[in-house]
Amino acid sequence: MKKAAVIIPNYNGAGYLEPCLDSLMRQSEKSFSVIVVDNGSTDGSRELIREKYPWAELLCLEENTGFCGAVNRGIQAAEEPYVILLNNDTEAEPDFIRELLEGIGRHRRAFACGAKMLQAHSPELLDDAGDFYSALGWAAARGKGKPEAEYSREEKIFSACAGAAIYRRKVLLGLGLFDEEHFAYLEDLDICYRARLHGYENWYLPKARVRHVGSGTSGSRYNLFKVRYSSRNNIYLIWKNMPLFQILLNLPFLLAGFGAKFFFFAGKGFGKEYLAGIRNGFQLCRKSEKKTKFTWKRLPVYSRIQLELWKNLCCTLRR
Repeated sequence: MKKAAVIIPNYNGAGYLEPCLDSLMRQSEKSFSVIVVDNGSTDGSRELIREKYPWAELLCLEENTGFCGAVNRGIQAAEEPYVILLNNDTEAEPDFIRELLEGIGRHRRAFACGAKMLQAHSPELLDDAGDFYSALGWAAARGKGKPEAEYSREEKIFSACAGAAIYRRKVLLGLGLFDEEHFAYLEDLDICYRARLHGYENWYLPKARVRHVGSGTSGSRYNLFKVRYSSRNNIYLIWKNMPLFQILLNLPFLLAGFGAKFFFFAGKGFGKEYLAGIRNGFQLCRKSEKKTKFTWKRLPVYSRIQLELWKNLCCTLRR
């Protein structure tokens, strides 16, 4: 059996797939398989993979199931002990897979380890060094836009970005995989949050490097789809993973955070869409049965996470 399965979700990404798959052919580590999960593309993606990359397994879905649906199908199809999720608009450096495998091997309690994601057109700048979450309810890519040399230390992070990260497949299956209610956005934060509630850790591995175009499938940085789904999923994320006492404890910060985000997006012409997403989020909470069950045994874990949320809040306010 090979060491890892690289899972690439794709939706009309034919223009990005060649550099991504070519970079996997140049990997120093050879013990891995590749699964491309196509979300109903109509741009010739499937034909490209069949003709030029027959060594990659192609799973064809009839419709766009979102990021979560696609990667879940890939995880279920894989047999290897580790799965590496990789966006279709990335280009991995030659030691990317080797560094991920060695890194997760060093950290026995690690659920996920995220790579250093560099901006494709300005590789001296970071795109993501792990995901950051604060008591304001704000999620962000750590170090985005900063010099990549400033983030060269291997360290624990709140969550790994699923655009380029390795996961223990057995733990993924035990957690119930990615929550497909998310469709896209914050799904990686949600599953890493759930893993932490079960006592696992998430790490950043700066020597595992990829270049990332960004928004290769969904389009521009801010659009109606992103704004609505991000605000919707943030409400769902909080309800799902925080017990009631923790929500009440953070309520003043959450109200301030969501209020600030509303005015930010209103200034860009997306205010109504942001509010619609929040409304959709509460509707989703009412119908969902996936809330993480509170247990007293997890009180130390809740406490550690809460301290981190406050610490990240202070870091945000100092920026």
